Amino acid sequence: MGKISVVEYILKSGSWESSLNLLREILLDSGMDETVKWGMPVYTWNGKNIVGMVAFKKYVGLWFYQGVFLNDKHKFLLAAEDDTRGLRQWRFQSEDEIRDRIEHIIEYLEEAIENQKMGKEIKPDLNKPILVPEELQIEFSNDPWLRGAFDALSKSMKRQYTQHINRAKQPETRERRLKQVIRLIKKEA
Repeated sequence: MGKISVVEYILKSGSWESSLNLLREILLDSGMDETVKWGMPVYTWNGKNIVGMVAFKKYVGLWFYQGVFLNDKHKFLLAAEDDTRGLRQWRFQSEDEIRDRIEHIIEYLEEAIENQKMGKEIKPDLNKPILVPEELQIEFSNDPWLRGAFDALSKSMKRQYTQHINRAKQPETRERRLKQVIRLIKKEA
């Protein structure tokens, strides 16, 4: 299975298409390189992840991978999750909100790139064990190919996929995330 392109990601976002196109234009104007990682558009500087662009049901957002180092003097950023030490997100509810914040977005992007140039980054704990959720282990026992595809992933990808499932509290959410992770593993293969 092939990877999705940025254009395909945007086209599949439904009502967020114009908002994502606007964010994409701003991100590309910053001079960063565009790629797709983890099934979403990611923008890099000298091969380092700076920011990701994502669409959810109720908002679109920017995910600053080393956002903990941003000054955030306007208080737009949220800690993404309890154990994502460096990750910060900025949510937008509409295209108009993005347009109203273009100057701030550019300011944050420039600071994020400058932080990367200065080498500011939180290094992941590479020795922390990867906790494969029981649901995914069951899928592996039923599908050896899926297990092999998972084993071929980088340690950081494995960690990200397993944490995505493990963070879900509700059984329905865990099941939905399990299916999403299986799709992503197959796309990476």
